[in-house]
Parts: sequence; C-alpha cells; structure tokens
Amino acid sequence: EVQLVESGGGLVQSGGSLTLSCATSGFTFAGYLIGWFRQAPGKEREGVSGFETQTGKIYYADAVKARFTISHDNRKGTTYLQMTNLQPDDTAVYFCASTGGPTEATPGTVFRPRLYDYWGKGVQVTVSS
Repeated sequence: EVQLVESGGGLVQSGGSLTLSCATSGFTFAGYLIGWFRQAPGKEREGVSGFETQTGKIYYADAVKARFTISHDNRKGTTYLQMTNLQPDDTAVYFCASTGGPTEATPGTVFRPRLYDYWGKGVQVTVSS
C-alpha cells in the first residue's frame, strides 16, 4: 500500500523557518513526481513545489521562489520542503503528493492536483504576525 506521511509542521513567527518532510512507503515504481501543495481556509489547493525523481527537475510556485527549497533523499524515500522567511500568507495545511510512476511535468502542469495519484493527509503550518 502506497503511503505518504507529512511531518514538521507547527507554529512559527513571521520571518521564521520550518522544514517539512514527506516520507513515502509502498512504492513499487522507480521514478515519480513529488509535489508539495497547500490549502488555506476558504481557498483552493495550490501547488508550492515539485521534484521529478527520475530527472532531478525542480519546480517552484512564484509565491515561494527564493524562500522555499525542495530536496529529495532517494535512499530514504523522503522529500523535504525547507521553508524560510515564512509570512502569515504561508499559513495553510501542506500536503505532499506523488504520481504513480515516472512523470515528466512542465511548469504548466506540475501543479495540477489531478496529475497526482497519491496524497498525504497534510500537516498544519501556522505563521503568526
């Protein structure tokens, strides 16, 4: 059974940092696309960052460029999202998601939720002003 489990969320003051982790298990495919999404109350789910494990391509949404860094440890099957200079607008539930096999995305497709087959339950990130 494929599982994705997020951790590392919490409460942080404006300007602070957090690192989220997405631990995967049950994967039987060699390559996949991992995406980080977030959803704030009353807003649609939006893409934050993506990583293609088979090519190493990385994607960031404009709202987080230069502040967030995605990385992947293939041996551990874990993807990280390092978030710095957090602002109140970053407050949301953060989800990681994965495709069910090798997927080459484009900047125009990587943040489409329908592209992904598996989702974690999410972790809360709250940034106080």
